[in-house]
Amino acid sequence: MPHPAIDFPPVARRRDLTVAEFVQGVLAGDRVTLGRAITLVESTLAAHETMAQEMLLQLLPHTGRALRLGITGIPGAGKSTFIEALGGRLTSLGHKVAVLAVDPSSALSGGSILGDKTRMPDLSANPNAFIRPSPSAGTLGGVTRKTRETLLVCEASGFDVVIIETVGTGQSETAVDDMVDCFLLLMVAGAGDELQGIKRGVLELADIVAVNKADGDNINRAELARQQYATGLHFMRPKVPSWVPQVVTCSAKTGIGLDELWTLVQAHGKALSESGDFAVHRQQQLVRWMWSLISERLLTAMREHRAVRERILPLELAVAQGQVTALQAATALLEAFGVNIS
Repeated sequence: MPHPAIDFPPVARRRDLTVAEFVQGVLAGDRVTLGRAITLVESTLAAHETMAQEMLLQLLPHTGRALRLGITGIPGAGKSTFIEALGGRLTSLGHKVAVLAVDPSSALSGGSILGDKTRMPDLSANPNAFIRPSPSAGTLGGVTRKTRETLLVCEASGFDVVIIETVGTGQSETAVDDMVDCFLLLMVAGAGDELQGIKRGVLELADIVAVNKADGDNINRAELARQQYATGLHFMRPKVPSWVPQVVTCSAKTGIGLDELWTLVQAHGKALSESGDFAVHRQQQLVRWMWSLISERLLTAMREHRAVRERILPLELAVAQGQVTALQAATALLEAFGVNIS
């Protein structure tokens, strides 16, 4: 005998929020509104982008007071475990910590692969912490285009420490350095040569190098690695005159060295503030952000231009087959866009 049909109540659609409601909820620290505000910022719809910019304009006076910490490192350095341990330590000290973890994107779905809340279960359950996984979606270096704006929303919502974790591929570090105050490079001992596959340019960006997993039988190797990195940094030019990059050992597993590391992060901020380098650094970041947005918008507009779209595939094929040079093809596309380079 067939079962009688069951009428399920219709699922209620969430009401769209106004800009004023977004601003009020974010400033009040409401987590649901915060999440929806970040989704609004990440949206590619033109109407959402307009709303997001209006919201950000009203939130701007409430931003800029958080410590922005970038963390990267080689695969296997224990970044997630380290961030969870450090975040837990900071919340115990009364800080509110937001983690913006840039995940690799699935080539099929475009979504996050790693699932940051799964990787940081304790911190994700912490009422004074907020984790936002962001799929890189193929953007240069794995850093999402909207990470800077998401950072501002988190600051306006009362988080006084914002951590940005990169994929650790060695490509996104310059972009991260352009949005944080302190750049931390996480390494491990015994994983190859001194640079362990990290380019010299990445090491030059580091304000602090932390050799993780300095516990158990690995303590001596970690100390040796610390000395090697310190020697290497000694021959590199510091990013700013007011700070000499420091190298320390720590263990996310045992918690050893985390307090000393945080003290070092604070000392970095104090040194840059007292010298005036801090204000200059943030001003330069804003200018570079402006130019990066101009480059991005111009490229998008060019690709969507009708005359350009009609010539892209033929010219790509011609370049691939060696019929024209890359410069000739680029010049042809620019001319189709209305830019004459002579």
